[in-house]
Amino acid sequence: MYFSDRTDAGRQLAARLGHLADQDVVVLGLPRGGVPVAAEVADALGAPLDICLVRKLGTPGQPELAMGALGEGGVRVLNERVLRRTGADERDIAAAEAREHVELDQRAGRYRGSRPSIPLEGRTVLVVDDGLATGATALAACRVVRAKGAARIVLAVPVAPRGWTDRLGGEADETVSVHTPELFYAIGQFYRDFAQTPDAEVVACLDRNRAAHGPVVHESDVRIPATGAVLAGRLAVPEGAVGIVLFAHGSGSSRHSPRNRAVAAELNRAGLGTLLFDLLTETEAADRAHVFDTPLLAGRLAAATGWLAGRPENDGLPLGYFGASTGAAAALWAAGDPGSPVAAVVSRGGRPDLAGDRLAGVRAPTLLVVGGRDALVLDLNRRAGSLLRCENRLAVVEGATHLFEEPGALEEVAELATSWFTGHFRDQ
Repeated sequence: MYFSDRTDAGRQLAARLGHLADQDVVVLGLPRGGVPVAAEVADALGAPLDICLVRKLGTPGQPELAMGALGEGGVRVLNERVLRRTGADERDIAAAEAREHVELDQRAGRYRGSRPSIPLEGRTVLVVDDGLATGATALAACRVVRAKGAARIVLAVPVAPRGWTDRLGGEADETVSVHTPELFYAIGQFYRDFAQTPDAEVVACLDRNRAAHGPVVHESDVRIPATGAVLAGRLAVPEGAVGIVLFAHGSGSSRHSPRNRAVAAELNRAGLGTLLFDLLTETEAADRAHVFDTPLLAGRLAAATGWLAGRPENDGLPLGYFGASTGAAAALWAAGDPGSPVAAVVSRGGRPDLAGDRLAGVRAPTLLVVGGRDALVLDLNRRAGSLLRCENRLAVVEGATHLFEEPGALEEVAELATSWFTGHFRDQ
């Protein structure tokens, strides 16, 4: 046996791939068994990890024997040698395809949720599996990756039979295998532990990599047209974003709010886009009456929402509101509009009472986050929660005051917000 388990195989394979460390590499694991191998490779290269969904087309009566493979985007590869040997015909292929199409769709939802795949166009893509036998699955994976615009494809496996590269027909630009034994019956014979990889492990590998490396975030300064004003903002959208959150700052604050910027950075690291912008111009902000004009602020937030919906960065992504203090009232007021497209709302130390009768009209799931030592605002939020008719929850950050300045308090707010937005964006 060459490997104790897939983790060991991944580490041995990574040792053969150091020459890729300085390239713009994306590592793709083939679920399920290839993902823990790929995770070790991605960690060693400091590269992002994703999956390449490919399903084996098993022959009738021998489901482990691949007569071909099916990949994302409708890619199909057939193994003519196996078809001739087994006598499988078009009806057998069609029946297997129908089954595996369903499984591909289910796995995409299970592993990615609403999160899109990492863009591959123009990049070096490293396709990793836990081994190669017939080559049908690997061949389909390479074709899927090529169809997505990869500039260079490297196929790497811990073990494959002698002459394995001939089975790929030149689909990979480079191939790497740790071992190529003469006697090869099945991939599992070269592992001490070759137990089936559970779905939970696949998801955990993807989540760990995302948390460690974070997505590439594209940031730009923007100007947002609104009634009677043009508002300055900062739009940040990670690659593969699952949604975008618009921030409504509190009284006396702006897009430069250090607390909102800290929360926004955490959302970006979790794959969420953010838009921080000024609800008022400098001249307007000098008039304190505007600071508490909830209908005005809500109107500005709605205008920014409409503007963002038409931007190419949005591309149909779900939208959310994060409101702080009086900005939370504006967020809830805007979300209470019957035509609001918002999918989720988070209020930090908010004044939901200032939204008044509009609370009953909010349909987006709403999280109210309040410091445990912010007694007055905590009471106001409890009352507001009883008026909301949507899914809602009150989360109390123990020991925190109104500004969440205590050690770890703002980090807890960011964790709560990230969980709330990602969870509800996936439902869209």
